[in-house]
Amino acid sequence: MSDHEQQQPIPRRGKVLEALARAERQVFTRPAPKSANAQVKFLLTRVKGSARSLAERVGTSTRTIERYRAGKLKKPQKRLQAALMEETESEWQPQVRAQARAAAATSRGMMVDVTAYFGFTCTGSSDDGRQRQITTDISPTYVKKILELREAGATEEDLHPIVAEAITESYFTEWGTRAAGLRADFTQVLKIDFRF
Repeated sequence: MSDHEQQQPIPRRGKVLEALARAERQVFTRPAPKSANAQVKFLLTRVKGSARSLAERVGTSTRTIERYRAGKLKKPQKRLQAALMEETESEWQPQVRAQARAAAATSRGMMVDVTAYFGFTCTGSSDDGRQRQITTDISPTYVKKILELREAGATEEDLHPIVAEAITESYFTEWGTRAAGLRADFTQVLKIDFRF
């Protein structure tokens, strides 16, 4: 079995974490490198030239990384291609991403577009959960909490309650002007997108 075939599967992120990553990619001012060779060369600058460190990050062998750096390999398998793209985009334009996060957490907030099953807890409520498609603003306070949790390594399950709380505040209680005490939870997220 070759080094190319011994690649380990890349762990999948949940829908909320992936949506946050997509939102950050949308603020790039220049496109990230697309070819495997360019991605490897860029990522090597981030790990101080260590092919071994990069190989561990993307789940392949040091030899494979060196072959991409030299241009001997051109077209990676899907798993490695996805890992290289994800790592490149997570390292690309860190200052631009940081500025977008800071603005969202202090003044602008962000938009969320979600399709999920929402259920409610409230005195006198008989509203059973059902699928809803909601687009609403999230206040900077909640954006800050969400981003802090993500940076601290929060899981998808850790983020669901805080995102649901943010949606409850802006959409269901209209910033505290109605439905006092209402709490909405969501499960079975079918689709979610954020916009800074």
